[in-house]
Amino acid sequence: MTRKLATALCTTMFALGVASAQMPNPYGPPVTLEVAKKIAAPAIAEAVKNGWTIAVAIVDPGGHLVYYEKMDNTQFASEQVSQDKARSATLYKRPTKAFQDALAAGGEGWRVQSLRGAMPVEGGFPLIVDGKIIGAVGVSGATSAQDAQCAKAAADSIK
Repeated sequence: MTRKLATALCTTMFALGVASAQMPNPYGPPVTLEVAKKIAAPAIAEAVKNGWTIAVAIVDPGGHLVYYEKMDNTQFASEQVSQDKARSATLYKRPTKAFQDALAAGGEGWRVQSLRGAMPVEGGFPLIVDGKIIGAVGVSGATSAQDAQCAKAAADSIK
């Protein structure tokens, strides 16, 4: 699709009221290493408090790894899964639970399986500062709900 056609289509959708009233957050400047370390700390603290072992990945808006930390005895697979959750959350501008819920609903939700890089497992959250996405956090190692609890603690720490 050409840029001109895409612009015309978007304009038409807005004029007809087809597009969502809520626009997704724009991307902002990337999270720095210093800030990423501070964001990961509440996720680790939440896991320690509850006796869970996790891996935490912080990525920039393009999904590139900025910081990674793994607690002792965390399953090895959590290294990749935490990064995949973070990438999915920033590239698609939404928590990974949105994909999990869509897939669980069935029907048209099964389309999630064809979205490249969409991780349909809870535990990834965009990092939003001043209304802009600066990256995302992904957590893996416990249950998906527990991962999300830790990731949310991290994401909420910058609000």
